[in-house]
Amino acid sequence: MMRSTLAIYVAGILFLTTTVHSPAQRGIRIGERTTGGAPLFEGFADRERDTSGIRIVFYNLENLYDPHNDSLTNDEEFTPEGAKHWNYTRYITKLQYLGKTLLAAGGWEPAEIIGVCEVENRNVLLKLIYDTPLSAGGYRIIHHESPDPRGVDVALLYRPARVIPLFERVIPVIFAPDTIAHTRDILYAKLLVIGNDTIHVFVNHWPSRFGGYMQTVEKRAQAAVTLKRTVDSILRSDPLANIVIMGDLNDDPGDESISGILLEGDGKQEAGLVNLMTAKTISGYTGTLKHGETWHTFDQFIVSTSLVKGLSHLCLDPAQPLIFHAPFLLTDDPGRFGNKLNRTYLGPRYLGGFSDHLPIYLDINVR
Repeated sequence: MMRSTLAIYVAGILFLTTTVHSPAQRGIRIGERTTGGAPLFEGFADRERDTSGIRIVFYNLENLYDPHNDSLTNDEEFTPEGAKHWNYTRYITKLQYLGKTLLAAGGWEPAEIIGVCEVENRNVLLKLIYDTPLSAGGYRIIHHESPDPRGVDVALLYRPARVIPLFERVIPVIFAPDTIAHTRDILYAKLLVIGNDTIHVFVNHWPSRFGGYMQTVEKRAQAAVTLKRTVDSILRSDPLANIVIMGDLNDDPGDESISGILLEGDGKQEAGLVNLMTAKTISGYTGTLKHGETWHTFDQFIVSTSLVKGLSHLCLDPAQPLIFHAPFLLTDDPGRFGNKLNRTYLGPRYLGGFSDHLPIYLDINVR
């Protein structure tokens, strides 16, 4: 096990220092290679976890489509003949970049649980876990097709040696009174962690702001109401339940859908939930995505009070949460100060990068 773990870590080191050089990355200084367990770059906690804990990662993969046309979804844009001229070569390149990023985000060993969004189908997930360096983690998949018209879903990857699924289902988000419009389902899984305790995990990708904030705010509010209904039911049954909500919520922590609906007062104890991504608590980077000159934190971890206070066998590591801001995921942003995301596309223009979001991660200790 130790030899395998070391091999994975070395692979991650080599990736950071030598292997990824997309057109958008030329001229970027990659973080220095270090030894003896020192961080690969500032702000990255890559200590060994062994059996004392798990790492959870969430990553918006920015339209991980295969290049085949699915007649049941609006995926024509991501085909060789489509507006983005998406082809097999670009698809394989993106898979390798995403697999290496997720491997590196695990630190000394692959993350035990990974939530992802913007994946087209199970086939792209299979390619991700078997045909990229992420194969070192031995992952399995929890995925269900959702009614999203573009065909993008959320999914959960887990390492079966340390995480055992006990139950899973999807939670549809219905926009009343408009029952025709559809969005991604919320994925719920109850997991047994290192044979010790259970956690309830929710993977989200709430409706986007495309079309304008005011025109879409009610849809995200409905997603928050839908999620809260299930979370409240769990907490009524077990006030000490360990809950991890993760995802691209397309709202910042202070927006109404989160602070006013899901948390009912931004983490008051009676609500049973704490947002780990507020301006006062977040560490690692300015945000997870950038619009114009403004960074936002749409990608978030929200957890139960039980995890924060360590009221069961599981508790949050105190240095939480972190945005995985490896230098290869960023590029210079001339004229707008600082950096921007090293993304795959900017509109129809292919940039050859990773994603338009940064991954986030947290560690949970087992006592």
